[in-house]
Amino acid sequence: MTTIPSSRNSAAPQSVVYVIDDDVALRDALSSLFRSVGLHVELFGSASEFLKKKLPDIPSCLVLDIRLPGVSGLDFQAQLAKSNILMPIIFITGHGDVPMSVRAMKAGAIDFLSKPFRDQDMLDAVFCALETARKQLDTKRDVADLVTLYGSLTAREKEVMAYVTKGLMNKQIAGELQLSEITVKIHRGQVMRKMGVRSVADLVRAAEKLGVAAKSTQG
Repeated sequence: MTTIPSSRNSAAPQSVVYVIDDDVALRDALSSLFRSVGLHVELFGSASEFLKKKLPDIPSCLVLDIRLPGVSGLDFQAQLAKSNILMPIIFITGHGDVPMSVRAMKAGAIDFLSKPFRDQDMLDAVFCALETARKQLDTKRDVADLVTLYGSLTAREKEVMAYVTKGLMNKQIAGELQLSEITVKIHRGQVMRKMGVRSVADLVRAAEKLGVAAKSTQG
């Protein structure tokens, strides 16, 4: 990967890198490295210390040591996932092995770096993780917006939307709901307007994000 250009520093205030490692010297070294390229960094000596932190709703990633006091890095990764904290993780270790790295990567880790690692390898991994975090946050916000829009639909409009996203035509929907075709057409227009979409394909994509695409006609 290429060296990170300094122009990316302007985005740093909107993101944060968390470091959890019980090695004070390594924490300080990583802090200096990340700050040298304009990244905001926060340091923790243990997973329990990190859990006391109120996480801001901004792109962030976690540089996590495999071996920590108390819970291990891998177990902490699983704990975060169960708590629905979707933060990209970069593991660092001086005692790594192949099964350990495979487990970490399968669980969604961005990278697994063995100590000593090159500064550029760490920076590459962190910028990749932050970009992943930005995309995750954008998706989260998109879904939140869609939930609000979907909530504005009436029960009947939700029924019509369910049938539309399953590929039924107005006449077929009318038969299923025992409505006139013109009434279905009006409901369908309202669904498109309220959901902020212009095509059935866009409506299907919105329904998939909401998890309602293949549901029955119950609102």
